[in-house]
Amino acid sequence: MARKYPVYKGLQRPLIFKGFKGKFIYWGIASLLTGLVLGALTMSLVSMWLGAVILVGSVVGGLLFTAAKQKDGLHTKSRTSNIYILNHYGRKDII
Repeated sequence: MARKYPVYKGLQRPLIFKGFKGKFIYWGIASLLTGLVLGALTMSLVSMWLGAVILVGSVVGGLLFTAAKQKDGLHTKSRTSNIYILNHYGRKDII
């Protein structure tokens, strides 16, 4: 008799962790690590209190920025409304 194995149906969905999806998980991790490094450097070089403020501000700011960019979607692309004309030297001229 053949064995039946359960098939995971969510293979085509992006990974979700704490509300962040796909590439924004890595953006959130990067903002946390950047905040920790900036806060630690400021604490060791300048002042403990200023370092704590910079640590909290950069972590919260980075996570809010990541959440705001996530609302645009996973596959946002920038589109320009300019018209580009290639001359015979390969240079782009903007009209």
